[in-house]
Amino acid sequence: MTERGDHYDDLEIRNPEQRETALLEALRDQIGNAQQNSPAWARILSGVDADAVTSRDALAKLPVTRKSELLELQKANRPLGGLTTRPPGEMSWVFASPGPIYEPGIQRRDYWRMGRAMYAAGLRPGDIVYNTFAYHLTPAGHMMEAGAHACGCAVVPGGVGNTEQQVQAIHDIRPNAYVGTPSFLRVLFERADEAGLDTSSITKASVGGEALPPSLRESWRKEGVNVLQSYGTADLGLIAYESPALEGMIIDEGVIVEIVGPGTDDPVGDGEVGEVVVTALNPDYPLIRFATGDLSAVMEGQSPCGRTNTRIKGWMGRADQTTKVRGMFVHPIQVGQVVSKFPEIAKARLVVENPDQADRMTLRCELEAEENEGLNQRIAEALQSGCKVRGEVEFVTAGSLPDDGKVIDDQRVYR
Repeated sequence: MTERGDHYDDLEIRNPEQRETALLEALRDQIGNAQQNSPAWARILSGVDADAVTSRDALAKLPVTRKSELLELQKANRPLGGLTTRPPGEMSWVFASPGPIYEPGIQRRDYWRMGRAMYAAGLRPGDIVYNTFAYHLTPAGHMMEAGAHACGCAVVPGGVGNTEQQVQAIHDIRPNAYVGTPSFLRVLFERADEAGLDTSSITKASVGGEALPPSLRESWRKEGVNVLQSYGTADLGLIAYESPALEGMIIDEGVIVEIVGPGTDDPVGDGEVGEVVVTALNPDYPLIRFATGDLSAVMEGQSPCGRTNTRIKGWMGRADQTTKVRGMFVHPIQVGQVVSKFPEIAKARLVVENPDQADRMTLRCELEAEENEGLNQRIAEALQSGCKVRGEVEFVTAGSLPDDGKVIDDQRVYR
């Protein structure tokens, strides 16, 4: 494998218009592939003309599929819900994640596309990578191993647990790169110090699976360890990744990412916080408008590192803010449906409190124009009908609701 310079391949630095054209062409083909070869997608995309999906606006008209729906599809048609384009027996692996939700895997070069993130983190041919993601049932260990191999690296399959044995292995094998969660890297370094073992061979790391506190990253940088994050899921593979510029996360070349309003299927503007919805251009597992449940926002401009794809701000919390009020579950999608009935509402948030330990919910609304007679009462009636729980309606000053992607803000304090 030859050295490729600062970028994994030329796809990262192509003209954005060229990328958009290529993605939309691939999208059209993927929709046709899904309709023809996947029973579940044939139902979900029934009536959709694949050749007519030639723009982001057209994509936004397709239904969003959420993880809860994936679970139900798999219960009805085990193990993969009829969502793949080949039978489960033709897969290389069938993995299990909490839920349980089952994911396929194919023994193909960098099937989950993690190599792009690892290359950005500095992994190069000849490196020895210590991989601490789990190999048991879940795909994480295999995902990262495939990415490291795509970068030309040798891999130590550390997996999880057995901390003392792992620290000894690092001391003996002398890997120069780490892959895993940031919290476990900290544990390994601390345990090595206690045992008097040397882990100084590790000088770079590609981490994921949880948030990386800036203070922790900076402390490792001072010790000579450069750490970058990636963002991916077992279903979709790589979604976005950091580059050495450390300005947001760059979207992977093998996916189309939208940010939609939590509780809705509708894309929001650049800079607005919403749920990450991904279309994966994987011919074997064609997830189309798949909602991750994670919150993020699109950043303006391009990365100073030279990569030209769109950037997102990284993980900003969970979109699934479902809560229980007076014994009834209230979902963001219910709130979104109520709000959509009133064009007078510019923005809204359902606030749940418990003064005197009694649940109370209030829909706080910013209005597009002056309040008209009876609007408060009509919204309150729609709220009770849609959520099956009575709530109050409060009109607030335009711009006063935070732009943090929250549809339901549970402020209850239990004493």
